[in-house]
Amino acid sequence: MKKISEKKLTGERALFQISDAEVTNSIFDDGESPLKHSDSIKVISSSFRYKYPLWYSNNVEVKDSIFFELGKSGIWYTNGIKFKNVQIDAPKEFRRCKDIELEDVIFTNAAETLWSCSGIKLKNVQAKGDYFAMNSTDMKCENFNLSGNYFFDGGKNLEIRNSRLISKDAFWNCEDVTVYDSLIIGEYIGWNSKNLRFVNCTIESNQGFCYIDGLKLENCTLINTDLAFEYCTNIDADIHGKILSIKNPLSGKIKADEIIELQLDKTKIDPSKTQIICSKIGKTSYEVTDKNEI
Repeated sequence: MKKISEKKLTGERALFQISDAEVTNSIFDDGESPLKHSDSIKVISSSFRYKYPLWYSNNVEVKDSIFFELGKSGIWYTNGIKFKNVQIDAPKEFRRCKDIELEDVIFTNAAETLWSCSGIKLKNVQAKGDYFAMNSTDMKCENFNLSGNYFFDGGKNLEIRNSRLISKDAFWNCEDVTVYDSLIIGEYIGWNSKNLRFVNCTIESNQGFCYIDGLKLENCTLINTDLAFEYCTNIDADIHGKILSIKNPLSGKIKADEIIELQLDKTKIDPSKTQIICSKIGKTSYEVTDKNEI
């Protein structure tokens, strides 16, 4: 294996097509695409200070390193990636990549990160930024903390455990998603999705869980949640505590300790197709003349 240590690497394609190499205590400075088309490399205790460092690469391991803000769009079209103890200050990282493992990684600006990627494992990752993991598939997250809007849009086959997710439109246009033991604070959750399952989760939303085909909520708490389940089919919801309001579910079963307001507009849905199990229901309406009325 070739060893490169304590170097300041500048200029375009500084280590173009390098393979079977280890780079330590070095700086990738001014110059685009320093490791483009690399194969089987390790980068340890180093920094990336300019853009496009890892494109069209294979079998890349990065440890104890930093991607500075100008290192944007850093890892695209690359397969076989392992990052551990890495800080990433640049946006638009990881695009159309496969087989990604990120552990103890911090994204300070995760905007448009992990787009159209597959085979992803995140462990002890923190991220802040909008549109995280759009159109990505086969993803597992454990102890993942994310603050940013519109995350996981278009995602498929996602499993999330012991995480904290703060967003607006979360899990839109998704398919086959399971979230365990997590806190989700958002607004419009799950719209236009299929087969969403939440287990032992605490969730806050405004007009959440609408337009979903196949929704399971197992032992969940919905805090400050209103206008839930509109035009949602195949619901199987077991809610502890109260729901502020439910609006026009299409089919399934909803069990809750308390429902403050239940809105079932017979001109739009068949209420008999949804079983409501609740011993304490406040206001119930069966027809709405004002579309904004709840």
